[in-house]
Amino acid sequence: MPVPIPRQRAVPAAEGGQAHAAPPHDAAAPAHDTTGQGNGSGNGSVSGSGSGSGLTLLVIEDDPAGSLSVPELLDSAGKPIRIRTARNLTEAERLLTDDVHCILLDLALTAPGSAETDEDELGALRHVLRLAPRHAVLALTGDGDAERGAEAVRVGAQDYLFRDELDGRLLSRAIRYAVERKRADAAQRQLTESRLRAQENARLERGLLPTPLLEGSPLRFAACYRPGRSRALLGGDFYDTVRTPDGSVHVMIGDVCGHGPDEAALGVELRIAWRALTFAGLCGDELLSTLQKVLEHERADDEIFATLCTVDIAPDGRRAGLCLAGHPSPLIAREGRLAELLPYEDSGPALGLLPRARWPRRQVELGGKWSLMLYTDGLIEGRIGQGNQRLGQEGMVEMIRRQIATGLQGDELLEAAVNEVRDLNGGDLTDDVAVLLLDRVRGGR
Repeated sequence: MPVPIPRQRAVPAAEGGQAHAAPPHDAAAPAHDTTGQGNGSGNGSVSGSGSGSGLTLLVIEDDPAGSLSVPELLDSAGKPIRIRTARNLTEAERLLTDDVHCILLDLALTAPGSAETDEDELGALRHVLRLAPRHAVLALTGDGDAERGAEAVRVGAQDYLFRDELDGRLLSRAIRYAVERKRADAAQRQLTESRLRAQENARLERGLLPTPLLEGSPLRFAACYRPGRSRALLGGDFYDTVRTPDGSVHVMIGDVCGHGPDEAALGVELRIAWRALTFAGLCGDELLSTLQKVLEHERADDEIFATLCTVDIAPDGRRAGLCLAGHPSPLIAREGRLAELLPYEDSGPALGLLPRARWPRRQVELGGKWSLMLYTDGLIEGRIGQGNQRLGQEGMVEMIRRQIATGLQGDELLEAAVNEVRDLNGGDLTDDVAVLLLDRVRGGR
């Protein structure tokens, strides 16, 4: 026989099968839990039917005669489903703790502030859905009022039941179904939100990647970028190249210490600042000193630094100025000669390390036909095999020489270099990798 929902007695926790009982919500308010208060998860998430503490049902109905009877309920593990009751939505709000898994709402209930003749017959349901957006909700309607029940589901309830058809098996199954469906809906919503965030981040990162400004220059440009962060498009490495009105080509590559989104954002700021300062006519020590000021003002803490390499190529393409701020020296492959590293002497410290540092600009002879490769340390710090040995600059130079000898150039050369480094490492590199290549394929000696 169905038994009426108890309203004024709180059964001790041991009687209801609970190990512990939490303190009541309001010492002055009557108890409404047939098995004691739940323990509360604290995160507001929907708990599954397999929870060690069982399920808790909050019944909200305002029949003063107590004619609504709920049979004994068991969850899928055979444990009793705890039942709490509330006479109105204000009382329900006090009883709606995080250990409540499902709400059974009488649709005849009047929403707070609504008149009995309110046109919105589902005002109480809408109020509950706003009050408990992460809880499963079952709507209880009159016998045969399927249209109202279906409308309740369209508004947001997980299912509806007829008042006169309540029995233990039906209600137990409906509660478990509603909880699982709510969990599935929440998981799907989180997945959709995650995908949307990923798409927005991808669009943002693609928009922040540089577009080389080399119109009118005979130099060919290629770049390869692989961030260390999983599924990211942009890391702490940054690069850029522009041609100024005097015909000079300026190229830069840098690396902010770290691999997260904050480092990526700082790298973008430094790149944009470099481009603006270059078009303003700054070069060498003056440019790097200004970039250091930008870094000092924009970094999250004083230990953040960035390495940088800048090259300004003369309009005739035969000479260049080189500045290194704690960054690996570029590699140059001249026609008829083996690829080699440009001189590293007279380099300065990384940006952000010394307040009054200086960065000498070294003049370099390039020749008539050449390829200049700039890279970040992610390319040379990958492991070789299972040991602790790194590829290093010497290993990189040998690798590039071998690949050039096979006829690789441009994008194909860079892709082959990065792929070989990854293979030598035995898998994906943990550090960001940026490599760019400038080629002068004509111009004589």
